[in-house]
Amino acid sequence: MYERILSVADAGERGNLANFLARIVQLDDSAVVRMRGRGDGRLDVWAATGFDVLAVRSLAGSISPDDTAAGADQLLHVVRNADGSDMDPGFSMDSAWRGALPPIGGFDHVDDVPARVLLDLAQRGATLAEEHGSSHGPPASLLDQDVLSVSGNGYEVGIPMRVVFALGAMGFVPGFGATSDSVDPNETVRVRATATWLRLDARFGSLYRRRGGGLPLSVV
Repeated sequence: MYERILSVADAGERGNLANFLARIVQLDDSAVVRMRGRGDGRLDVWAATGFDVLAVRSLAGSISPDDTAAGADQLLHVVRNADGSDMDPGFSMDSAWRGALPPIGGFDHVDDVPARVLLDLAQRGATLAEEHGSSHGPPASLLDQDVLSVSGNGYEVGIPMRVVFALGAMGFVPGFGATSDSVDPNETVRVRATATWLRLDARFGSLYRRRGGGLPLSVV
């Protein structure tokens, strides 16, 4: 029996997890993911995207211990080659993840944004990044720029380009990254917020960024 056990019984959910991990590894082949059990038969898998934005995907499953970190590349290999529900997540990387995760609750609904609007912003941002970027990627001034303002329920929050880029990189919206016509016009991204956190909920996952600055964590 493994000392640490990741259990995902449904093959479709294992495929969903593999897709999430593949996206993370594509962004950073040394990335670390953090898995936390929710106590309702579901599991949250967290990762830093490289844009100072956290990504999370929820799926049916469990992890023991119920707060465990692992290397994304190693875990991807394990999940892709699993022949059953129980898997060994590999070498412990708990010490490589420092800092707290966003709160589970307390987020207020601000507004729903058409996914096509965010795709258009991502495409325009990509053009600017090609024109003004370097070998180190897009300039910080572009990433930190608020490209959309959303208000409602007593909030007015800015969505920076780095969050829009992370949304596209993670593939959380069906058809995102191609042309605007490839995204269903009825597809929306829900914007939620607290006094300190911005949260975007899309069909296949959620993104979190601390309002007014970077993430209070480091992965080393």
